[in-house]
Order: sequence, then C-alpha cells, then structure tokens
Amino acid sequence: MTAMERSTAATRLPRRTIASYAIGSIGTGGFSTLPGLVLVYYLTDTLGVTALLAGLLVTVAKIWDVIIDPVIGGRSDLSLAHTGSRRRFMVLGAVLLPVFFILTFAVPIGTDPLLAGFWVFIAFVLAATAFSLFQVPYIALPAELSDDYDERTRLLTWRVVVLTFAILLFGAGGPALRSMGGGSTFLGYLLMAVVAGLVIGAGLFASSFVAKKGLVPAAAPKPVSIRENYAAGFRALKRSQPFRVLLLTFLLQGLATGLMLAGAQYVATWVLESEDAVTFLFIALIAPALLAAPLWGVIANRVGKERGFTWASAIFGLAALSLLGLLWAPGDWVYIPVAIAGAAYAGMQSLPMAMLPDVISHDAAEHEEGRAGTFGGMWTAGETTGMALGATVLTIVLAIAGYAESVPGEHVVQSASAIAGIVVSFSIVPAVLIGLSLISLARYRLRKGTIAR
Repeated sequence: MTAMERSTAATRLPRRTIASYAIGSIGTGGFSTLPGLVLVYYLTDTLGVTALLAGLLVTVAKIWDVIIDPVIGGRSDLSLAHTGSRRRFMVLGAVLLPVFFILTFAVPIGTDPLLAGFWVFIAFVLAATAFSLFQVPYIALPAELSDDYDERTRLLTWRVVVLTFAILLFGAGGPALRSMGGGSTFLGYLLMAVVAGLVIGAGLFASSFVAKKGLVPAAAPKPVSIRENYAAGFRALKRSQPFRVLLLTFLLQGLATGLMLAGAQYVATWVLESEDAVTFLFIALIAPALLAAPLWGVIANRVGKERGFTWASAIFGLAALSLLGLLWAPGDWVYIPVAIAGAAYAGMQSLPMAMLPDVISHDAAEHEEGRAGTFGGMWTAGETTGMALGATVLTIVLAIAGYAESVPGEHVVQSASAIAGIVVSFSIVPAVLIGLSLISLARYRLRKGTIAR
C-alpha cells in the first residue's frame, strides 16, 4: 500500500457512520416535504381558511423558525464544548417533533376557520422548533465527521440518496394515507399525521447517535447571550464570502423548490384534474433523483462540486420553465420535464450540502474558531426562509389570480385566471429564481485546491 493509499484509508469514513448520518434524512426529508406539500392545501381546502391567511400563518411560523435557528446553533456549539457532543439537542428534537406534528393535523371537525388556522399555527410552530433542535446540529456534523474534501461529498451524497427516498416516501405516501380516512377528510389527515410523525421521529432519533462523544471544536466558545448568538451568525456571514454566496444560492433555490412543492397539489387537483395525481408527480420527480444522486457525486469528483452544482441548477431551471406548457396542453407529458427536474434536484441538494462543510472548515482554518453550529444555524435559517417564502409567493399568486377556498362537501369551480396562476407559480417563477441563484453561485470562490491547502 502506497503512502497515498494509506492516507486515503485513514481518512475514509466508516460505512456505519455514513449510514447513521444518512438515516436522519428519513426524518428531515419527511418534515420538509409533507407540510410543504399539504399544509397550505389543508388550510384552504379542508379548514376553509382563505389563501392569504393560510400563507400568512405558514410564513409567520417559518419566520419563528428562522429566528430561533441561530440561537440553537450557538447553544449547540456550547453543548459540544461542554459535553463533547451535539447529541442532546438532536435527541430532544426527535422525541418532541412527532407529538406536535400530529397535533398540527388534529383540528376537530367543525372548528371555525379562524380558530382552526390559529390551532394549526401554534402546533406547527412547536413542531418546527422541535425540528430545528435536531436539524441545526445535524447540518453542522459533516464538518466535524471528516476533514477530507472528497469524503464529505461521499457522506452527503448518500445522505441525499436517503433524503430523496424520504421525499418519495412522504410525498407519495402521505397523500395515499390521507385518502384512507374512510371518506372523512379530517380522519385522513389525522391518520397521515400519526404514521408520518412516528416515522419522522424514528429517523431523527436513530441518527442522533452519530453525534459521538469527544468531538471538540478548534476553540471552545464561551457562554454567550441570545443577542451574541445572532451577532456570531452575522459575523460568520460578514467574514466568509463563500458562505454568503452559497447561502444566497441555496435560499433562492429553496424558494423555487418550496414554491413548486406547495403548488404540486394545486396542479394535480385543478390542472391535471385529479387530486391523486400528486402521487404520480412525486414518483416522476423522485425516481430519477434516486438514480441520479450517486451520479452527481461522480460528476463532482471529476469536475468539482461548484461546477456540478451549476449544471444541476441549470437543468432544473430549464425543466421548470417547460412546465409553462400546462397552460395550453395539460396532460401526462408533464411527467417528462418533472423527471428531468428530479434528476437535477438530486445534484441541487447533495452538492451544496457537501460544499457547506468545506466553507465551515475553511473559516475555522482562517480564524481558528470552531463555529460549525453557528454556520449550521444560519444555513438552516436561510433554507427555512426560502421554503417559507415559497408558500407565501404561491398564496399571493393564488389570491391575485382569484383562487376560491373551500371546505369538504362544497363544490367550487376555479376561474381560468386561477388556473393560470397555479401554472405560472409552478413554472415561470421557479425558473426565474433558479436563474438568479446561478448568478450568485458564479461568485463562489472555494475550490478543492484551496480546501486542501
């Protein structure tokens, strides 16, 4: 064995570590997908909440998530410094999330729409808080599990394979469970929430133990106030140009994908004229992504993560733009561009996540300060902002287009302008956002040679 081979073997992550980390994406993928897919639709078409109010409630809940993520990131760094592990936060989030997720979809039958909206808001805020307790330290771990550029790509590639499977599982399985409510929409949503909540919690809990004892940052941070947690996050943004552009890119893409995710059910119901078509949309999206995720890892190893990320983003944007054809010819052809977008989406997830640990380690080397939790908190806040604003943009477009909300048993016919609004929010707007993200990504400076040095 050569010296280079011995070095590679020494830095290679064990398969058990990769599997333990990846399984967490069963939970993160489930919680990121299912509420984004059905929550606004649940509010407007089951509880009778107006589109604008539904969007406002979901957005405010996500804003709360954005507010607490930097605090959780700072506290996670302190936990690492004091206990040698981030596990405590992750376990707490895994235990609490299923409870609040189930409550989100447990609004009693006949509840006044305004009160029902408030119920969903409170329960979802608590669920999002529990999710952040897990997600923020989870995002920080890759920078601490390996210091090798290519091993991080390997670690995050398999995480995205599992994440993609989770999106398929919850995106297709959630609506299928909802339809098993015995003719009752309310019972269908409750059944969906119970099964999904328990699976999400199990995935998060199992992955919590990848945060081993003895992981110590380069310089243990001192206890600070909540205000200082925010200040540390903004300092990280200010001093790290690669982090700024990568976060902005991911935020814009989160906005685009969040918009399409929230709009998928509306496209299925009102454009394809089949509420169950959302299941086939997800199968068309995720099946290619499952196959493509390892391929993007190979591409990244050959041409670099940043170039592979650019290719994936451009392909996704073009596929989204082609969906504008639904205005004139709705039909089964839609599954072809959705499948192309799915293959690209795998790269849009795995490559920036593999680039983030590089950014974190580069900053630690430059400033001799371990702040992986702070970076993770700001990253999660940016991702959450993008996904939240996606639902907000959708509800604004729907309101402008004249979308009519409803409750079960009420017959509603949507206007031509409302249908057009659904299609535009599913095609042109996401494509424009992806274009803007490519402008940001072009300014990313880190390369493999920089990280190696």
